[in-house]
Amino acid sequence: MNLLESIQMAGKTLLANKLRSALTMLGIVIGNASVIAMIGIGEGGQKYVSQQLESLGPNILFVIPGNQETQRISRDVPKTLVLEDAKAIATQVPTVANVTAELNSRQVVTYRNRNTDVNIIGTTPTFLTVRDFETAKGRFFTDIDMKRSNQVAVLGADLAQRLFGSANPVGQQLRIKNTSFQVIGVLTAKGSNLGVNYDDAALVPIITTANRLIGRTSPYGLELSYIVASAKNADSVDAAEFQITNLLRQRHKITGEDDFTIRSQKDALQTVGQITGALTIMLAAIAGISLFVGGIGIMNIMLVSVTERTQEIGLRKAIGATEQDILLQFMIEAVIVSAIGGLVGTGVGVSGILLVAALTPLQAGISPVAITMAVGISGGIGLFFGVVPARRAAKLDPIVALRSA
Repeated sequence: MNLLESIQMAGKTLLANKLRSALTMLGIVIGNASVIAMIGIGEGGQKYVSQQLESLGPNILFVIPGNQETQRISRDVPKTLVLEDAKAIATQVPTVANVTAELNSRQVVTYRNRNTDVNIIGTTPTFLTVRDFETAKGRFFTDIDMKRSNQVAVLGADLAQRLFGSANPVGQQLRIKNTSFQVIGVLTAKGSNLGVNYDDAALVPIITTANRLIGRTSPYGLELSYIVASAKNADSVDAAEFQITNLLRQRHKITGEDDFTIRSQKDALQTVGQITGALTIMLAAIAGISLFVGGIGIMNIMLVSVTERTQEIGLRKAIGATEQDILLQFMIEAVIVSAIGGLVGTGVGVSGILLVAALTPLQAGISPVAITMAVGISGGIGLFFGVVPARRAAKLDPIVALRSA
């Protein structure tokens, strides 16, 4: 018997038991769909987080008060960075293009009868350049607003919509902590950046924030939540980090552990890539268990099939079929079941990825490698788990098989 005849016979046998064949394929379908969907969603999550980090601004360095140990064990944020540190970085670090500083707090913002608790971000006029923002309406505050400690505010897009609706907020007065502020601009919507939603925040000059809203609590100057510096280009990031570290150690007269931490966008991207990559592998491995279970289902059904078809096997061997012919037929049946299940599972998995991409912010991608691996593995599983029942069928004694029938 040639290969084509074996395939035709295997196909007829599977079609004669449609329901059983479909239920046998179900495990492979679920396994393939799970593996493809999990890998696609994992890659989508990685892309989404990477985009969030990249949207922080180009070649960004964050200088955060306190070292990693103090940040881990202390609930209160250390007050080790001041505005003069940011000015020194801007003027004395040659690899830095721009520097901005932020002093954050939660305050109640009131406009007429509307109250809302939002993040107030005290910052500098260089914020737009460093953080890659734009104003949709009005203007951003200037150095003159900073020096005069003017009570002006720039609103995020969502906050402006919530307070003013369709009306133009520029020129309107609102109150922050019972202090009157004039709205001079609205930022272009950009979305949340790692937990800080600038679309739902009010930005005011940092001097005004310290004098009018928070107060000065550091004896060394105007304390900061963090400093943000942008390197001149991607190749200058490491040099800028090194130079900022040396400058701050000199300014803070540090001889031991640093009292600040510098985190670069590149480091964050690498960390996120490692974490999301590990999660994707873990999810794919968990989903892969379904493929293994589906393979066991194939073996169980094929063993039952061998028992049911004892007479057929005995008759075929009696008229000249060899052990290799019987072995080949049962192996082909197992591979056909797993291959069709793999293809159907691929369609379900791809559909799931497209659905997730349409309904969520995740840009879930279809991975050709994942599809190839899943279909290949499902075919291999059918081949592997089909060996035992195929060998059992091939080893049947034709006389015993005919007698038992």
